[in-house]
Amino acid sequence: MDSKNVGNEAAPRRDEQEPSVSPEQVALESVKQVGQMPLSPPIDPVIHTVPIIGQIEGHMVMPPKNKTTKYEHILPQVVAIEQNPKIKGVLFMLNTVGGDIEAGLAIAEMIKTMSKPTVSLVLGGGHSIGIPIAVAAKRSFIAETATMTVHPIRLTGLVISVPQTYEYLEKMQDRIVHFTVKNSKITEKRLRELMFRNGALMRDIGTVLVGREAVREGLIDQVGGVAEAMQTLWQLIAEQEGRSLMDMKGDAQGAIYDYPRRSRIRGHRRRVHRH
Repeated sequence: MDSKNVGNEAAPRRDEQEPSVSPEQVALESVKQVGQMPLSPPIDPVIHTVPIIGQIEGHMVMPPKNKTTKYEHILPQVVAIEQNPKIKGVLFMLNTVGGDIEAGLAIAEMIKTMSKPTVSLVLGGGHSIGIPIAVAAKRSFIAETATMTVHPIRLTGLVISVPQTYEYLEKMQDRIVHFTVKNSKITEKRLRELMFRNGALMRDIGTVLVGREAVREGLIDQVGGVAEAMQTLWQLIAEQEGRSLMDMKGDAQGAIYDYPRRSRIRGHRRRVHRH
């Protein structure tokens, strides 16, 4: 090899050193990490979806085999959604067995205090601490076959048998009851009756409500699925924006149809910039 040519080889271009990442790859990685699509889809206005699945994880990490919803993932997402002007409404989908009380109440309080329209949809189950999360949205739906288990709180681990322990349990129970009653149509008396009922569960105290039963008791607003939840969310967005429902949907549909053309233009600009 000629010594004059050593070190004189052309350096690879920047786009060859750093391969571009497609939006599809970004979306797939986001699904793998936190179980949902990226925060800012290209459609405007946007309905963002937040899943609440499995067991709600608190300050203790659950075993790897358990499917969990981590509150340290949900809370920052809610803050980001609140600050994102492109997101007009949020759909919370629940299929949870419950979990940590304080983590669940923290998520519920965040949902309740959002300024943007929110709708919750219980699919499969919204048990235990999942109930306050479901009722925290401005409108709540439950699938006809979904269930909700109302029962007293329970502790795991070391329990000191002193009066203060039972007072603490009672105060924690009151927090859940008062939040649920304040954000739903059920009365405190009826909720406590369902919570402390004997004979409904084989090895526990409480009540299982299926679909329409949860609506009749006043916990959930309406029986419905994705279509009904989305329609209601669009109505809430239209009311907040002061526009008609048809105008809002028309703008969103136009953005959907226009997105492939805008993507091609952006891709062309990137290629021109590289060259």
